[in-house]
Order: sequence, then C-alpha cells, then structure tokens
Amino acid sequence: MRLATFNLLHGRSLSDGTVHADRVHAAIAELDADVLGLQEVDRAQPRSGLLDLTAIAADALGARTHRFAAAVVGTPGETWQPWRSNDDNAHPLYGIALVSRYPVIRWQITTLPGAPIRSPVYTGDGIRLLKDEPRVLLAAVLDTPAGPVTVATTHLSFVPGWNLRQLRHAVRALRTLPGPRLLLGDLNMPAAPVRAVTGWRPLAKAPTFPSPSPRAQLDHILADPRGYRLGRVLQVCTPRPNVSDHLPLIVQLDAETRTPGRPPDPTAHRPS
Repeated sequence: MRLATFNLLHGRSLSDGTVHADRVHAAIAELDADVLGLQEVDRAQPRSGLLDLTAIAADALGARTHRFAAAVVGTPGETWQPWRSNDDNAHPLYGIALVSRYPVIRWQITTLPGAPIRSPVYTGDGIRLLKDEPRVLLAAVLDTPAGPVTVATTHLSFVPGWNLRQLRHAVRALRTLPGPRLLLGDLNMPAAPVRAVTGWRPLAKAPTFPSPSPRAQLDHILADPRGYRLGRVLQVCTPRPNVSDHLPLIVQLDAETRTPGRPPDPTAHRPS
C-alpha cells in the first residue's frame, strides 16, 4: 500500500504563481499513490481557473473513488463563510480531499472548529492578521486486500495550541471507525507534539516545508498502534513537483497490501 499526503496550495506553482491543470495532473501522477490525502484544495475557485482539483487528482492516479470535503465557501484570506450542509453546490469552495484506488465502504466527515482569534500569518505579501477558517476531518473505511482500513486526512489550524485541540478531536473521531487507522495531513506542527498528543506512530520523518528548502515537517502520515497490521515501512520519499510550497510525503508499506494486479515497486526496498 502506497500512501501520500500533499498540501496543494490550491495547485499554485511557486515558479510563476499560476495554476495549470496539466501541472497538477503531472504532480499527482508522479506520486503513484494508492491512497492520497490532499489539503488546500480548490473547487470552482477563480484563482485556480475554476478547476476541480480533486477530480484532476483522481484521474491522475486512475483512482476508483474520491471525495472533496469543503471547509469554507469563498476564498481563504479574502471573503469566506463556514461551509454548511446545504452549500454543496455553492461556488467557490475550499477544503480537503481523499483519493483512493480501493473501494470505499463508508465515508465520515467531522468538523473541527477554527480558532476564535486572529493570528499573524505570512501570506507572501507580508505578515497579516487572519481569522482562522474552520477545519475538516475526512475519513474513509477502505476495502483493501488486507481487509478494512480506515484512512483519514485533515488540515489543522496554524494557531499553536488550537491545532493540538483539533488533533485530539480528530483522533477521538477516528477511534469510532475500524482499525487499522491511518491519518494523513498537514497538521501545522512538528512530529514531537503530534506523537505526544496522539500516541500514534509516525510512519515517516522528513522535512516538507517550505518546498524550496524544507526545514520543518508539517505534513505527516500516522498509524494508530491499536490494531496495526499493515506491515513495515519499505520506503519514505518527498518528491519535488513544480506545485505548492509543501513537498508531498509518501510512505510505501509492505507489498502484501498493494493494489491487486499492480507490479511491485522495484525501488521499494531502498528507503530514501
């Protein structure tokens, strides 16, 4: 099973500041993930050419199923409001997504309220005081060759302390779903507090941010030690696509759980 998490920065390239469908498609195809968690995902946003980035990612991976979960209606950093259940057809939308080559038995969405305070954030145009948007946990129970596996993705707050609160909430929600359980996402914090708060096992340790010269690991792939039976980690890598200010994080687990009919990765036994 090949897992990946990637904060897309709504598909924007740092080289020219633009969003192109072919660049996003190529960046996702390079990951060759069986299960992919995406953060900072746009749908029908003018800034990203009204693209459906989740659908592009699913096509790039030849994935059987995918789902987008909106956190807000509007554009973060500009005008937005929290997403509500009757906003499914509203435009534009921003949130997270999960893409899977395995069939999905069950979906679950859990809302994680945003911090109630404004915080200083570097936006590329300097430091601005921004209101934190609501966050979402998107989980799926997958039908894999190893049996049911719960995989979730999220993008936590940039507000220190509040992201820990959201992480505790996310873990409680995931414990209601069958194990083994995996969490993929941009948690906006390093590995030490993540492990201290959750007790979950990090499957990869590698800097992912900022992409031109990564110094910090904000993006994580975690496994709940309760009921874990997915085998050992064979490979960890962080490709450098021409998209986003984060690097994608990839973990290759024991080949016993790879997609049926897919040949083994010849590089899988050479961790990078």
